[in-house]
Amino acid sequence: MLAKQQRPLALITGASAGIGEAIAREYAANNYDVILVARRKEKLEQLAEELSTAHGISIYIHCVDLSRPDSTQQIVQYLQTIQRDIEILVNNAGFGLAPEFTNTSWQEQASFLQLMLNTPCELAHALLPAMRKRGHGSIINIASMAGFAPAGRGHTLYAASKAALIKFSQSLYMENQKYGLHIVAVCPGLTYSEFHDVNGQRGKLEALPKYLWQSSEDVAKATFKAGQRSNPVCIPGSINKTLYILNKILPEQLTMHLMKARHR
Repeated sequence: MLAKQQRPLALITGASAGIGEAIAREYAANNYDVILVARRKEKLEQLAEELSTAHGISIYIHCVDLSRPDSTQQIVQYLQTIQRDIEILVNNAGFGLAPEFTNTSWQEQASFLQLMLNTPCELAHALLPAMRKRGHGSIINIASMAGFAPAGRGHTLYAASKAALIKFSQSLYMENQKYGLHIVAVCPGLTYSEFHDVNGQRGKLEALPKYLWQSSEDVAKATFKAGQRSNPVCIPGSINKTLYILNKILPEQLTMHLMKARHR
C-alpha cells in the first residue's frame, strides 16, 4: 500500500451508531481521514456526507458483516483498492446476546465470537506488519468494564470476549512497544447508545443511577487520547476507575454473589 495521503487515516468498525459513530466524529474533528465500516450502508452514507462537509476530509465507507469469517479478507482487499495506509485501527463493532447461553443456537454464539473477538484479532494481524515497518500506528480495541468481572445471566460470552480482548491488547502492547506502536484496550462502562436497545436491556439498565452512565462522546474523546498514549488499558470516567479498583479489592466470590443478586 502507498503512503501518499496528507492526513492520517483511521479505520473504525461499528461506525454506524453509538460509540463507533462518536469515535468517527472525534477523529474527523481532529483532521483524520476516516474509513467507516459497518453493515448499514444508508447510515454510513449519511454520516460520511455530514463529516466530509463539516471537516473537509476524505471519508470512505465499506459495508461488511464483521460476524462473517471472511470479513477481514474483504476489508484488506478494499484497502488495496484505495491504496491508503491505516494509521489508526479502532475495533469497536459489537452487540450483546440477551438470552441465556443455551437458549440461543451455537451458530448465533459462533457469529458473536467472530464479531467480538476473532475479527478484531484478524484485523490487527493483517494491519500490524505495515505499522511496524513504518514505525508508527495505533490499534484501539473497544473492550468493556464487563471484561473485569463475571457477567450476569444472558451475557455469558460477552464478558468472556471482552476479557480476552483486554488480555490480547496487553500482550500485543508488550510485543509492539519496541516498534513505536500504541496498542490499547478502552474499557467503557454503561454508555448511552442504541446497544442496549438492540440487546433488549434498556428497561432494566435505565433503573440504574445516572451517575453510572457516560455519553458516547465522552468515551470517544477518551478513546482518541488513549490512542496517542503508551498505556495498554484505558478506563474512561472516574466512576469506572473507582469500580475497577473495587473489583480488584473485593473477593471474586462476593462479586459473583452481587451479580447473581442483580439478575434474580
